[in-house]
Amino acid sequence: METGILLESGTNELEILEFKVGNNHYGINVAKIKEILPYQVPTPIPNSHPCIEGIFMPRDEIISIINLEKCLNLNSTGDTASDMYIVTNFNKLNTAFHVHGVTGIQRVSWADIAKPDATINAEDAGVATGIIRLQDKLIVILDFEKIVSDISPETGLKTSDIEKMGTRERNNSPILIAEDSALLSKLISDCLFKAGYNNLITTSNGAEAWEKLCGYRDAGIIDKEVSCIITDIEMPQMDGHRLTKLVKDDPDLQHIPVVIFSSLVNEEMRKKGESLGANAQLSKPEIGQLVEAIDKLIIKKNEQ
Repeated sequence: METGILLESGTNELEILEFKVGNNHYGINVAKIKEILPYQVPTPIPNSHPCIEGIFMPRDEIISIINLEKCLNLNSTGDTASDMYIVTNFNKLNTAFHVHGVTGIQRVSWADIAKPDATINAEDAGVATGIIRLQDKLIVILDFEKIVSDISPETGLKTSDIEKMGTRERNNSPILIAEDSALLSKLISDCLFKAGYNNLITTSNGAEAWEKLCGYRDAGIIDKEVSCIITDIEMPQMDGHRLTKLVKDDPDLQHIPVVIFSSLVNEEMRKKGESLGANAQLSKPEIGQLVEAIDKLIIKKNEQ
């Protein structure tokens, strides 16, 4: 799917595909969508995960189908007349999600997307990354990465890459992390700590990270407090592209390396990140490559 917003840079906006499962309205970032196809009866796979409905082959690739109704523990409608497959691409993986209808595309600002509190989204169980009110309804933006990794854990962070690095020297260079998923933030922090980085500052979105950066800048201690920034792209309040733009447009901050670490790093998004001045861009499974990129960027910054 091609939409104009993907060509814009740092607007803090996104396009949400609104769809239905049962009588509920949900959303997915258009940037994750490869195509939308009519429902067809899938080929079941024996002994697969209960949420895997089967597979289909729209072209030359076999794609697994995840039944969102089962994942979300909703009652079955039984009627497939308006059902669709949303075929996604993230974390270097194509996956189809079976939904009960597509409503349309909504252009929204990340600033208008509320982050669910702990009563809705427990760290290890919730699958909502944001909630937005449109007209008289609430649209829940789902954490599709978590849905997939819960079904197939090997699609998540490749933490084994850190173990392969063995014992490394401790490094006190401060690293600021902007990541809205509490679970992923902890996993990233744990992996970086195992890789030798002691001084890690975590924030839950771009707005919180930007506030910290401005505080350090205004106090004249930015280089003491931040040696590198790691940011996700999709975050409520302020996304990673907007954060990158603000950092690289600020003469007092632009020397700080920014690494975009996201499930959305594809060819189109890589061009966008490059246009904003990101120093490195890596797909979320590749935690080992993230460590290697941070090593090089911090060495380069210290040599300047």
